[in-house]
Amino acid sequence: MADVFHEGQFVEYLPTQKGDFERKYFSSGPAGRVYNPRIDIRHIKGPPVFGQSAGTKWETLNQEVLELFRTGKYDRAVVVAEKALEVAERNFSPNHPNVATSMNNLARLYNIQGRYQQAEDLYKRALAIWESALGPNHPEVAGALNGLGTLYFDQEKYAEAEPLLERALAIAEIEIGSDPLGLAAVLSNLGMLYMLQEQYTKAEPLIERSLAIYEEQLGPEHPEVAMSLSALAGVCQEQEKYARAESLYNRSRDIWEKTPDPDGSRFATCLNNMGTLYEAQGKYQQAEPLYKRSVAMVEKTLGPDHPNVVKPLNHLVDIYRATNRDEEAEALEQRLARIRGAQATQGDPGGARRP
Repeated sequence: MADVFHEGQFVEYLPTQKGDFERKYFSSGPAGRVYNPRIDIRHIKGPPVFGQSAGTKWETLNQEVLELFRTGKYDRAVVVAEKALEVAERNFSPNHPNVATSMNNLARLYNIQGRYQQAEDLYKRALAIWESALGPNHPEVAGALNGLGTLYFDQEKYAEAEPLLERALAIAEIEIGSDPLGLAAVLSNLGMLYMLQEQYTKAEPLIERSLAIYEEQLGPEHPEVAMSLSALAGVCQEQEKYARAESLYNRSRDIWEKTPDPDGSRFATCLNNMGTLYEAQGKYQQAEPLYKRSVAMVEKTLGPDHPNVVKPLNHLVDIYRATNRDEEAEALEQRLARIRGAQATQGDPGGARRP
């Protein structure tokens, strides 16, 4: 099975973001792979079409939130988003869609920081406003449902996430012509949710469809395509379709080799996932360099003791044990213990937890 990991952002389409590195890093799953719930542009966005002539200060703040989000400056983005919400509540009526936009943006950022209860409250308030102001089948409602669903997804509350994502998909299907990337995000998230629940026959067609939309809308070399290829490879891997999984992982890796990845987290995720494919088949010589490269990428941008090195390090321990390199395994286990201790001190509930 798989793990959940937040990811970065690109141009006008924002998936869950890349380095959501504040508190929640990994949700454990037996295979030690990492997957990325998507969030479309409506979740962190600039001024909507409602009331563009009012609240100039709010519009400026909201645009700043968007730029900070795109560049991964989440702490500063939270400060500005909180201010934007204050301004929205002063300039617009309590049930104005602009207020919902600010609530939604702040909820996304709180989710990134692991402030789940605060995020949930804001998502629900934004959803209620949009449903009242725009109707139950508006694309903004689908976006809010996707956001709330991914919040529960991130916390492994799959039973709560599933009906929200299924409803979001039903709305997105109606609005497919106006928001294909929003549809792709929901398809991807629901597909990964099914995969985490071992419902592979339901997961595979959704992720394949999401991939097809990304390729059509963004081109075959876009980062979103790379992440979808990796997710689809994971579904194939779970079904022991190893040849197809390898081909998909290779396509994903090839995209990352020539695509800028500001913090390296997405490429590192791809390499980690490829490693699990080879490890599952006992191909340790092929898996080991992938894990090492994944670790090196995280170390370069986040430091040697960041929780994001835990998954590939755990896999390296397994490989060292399997190949009778006990001293190397023990050295890594000591390093992992230090990381776990540091995270326990910082209050992270499971960042360095062994799958």
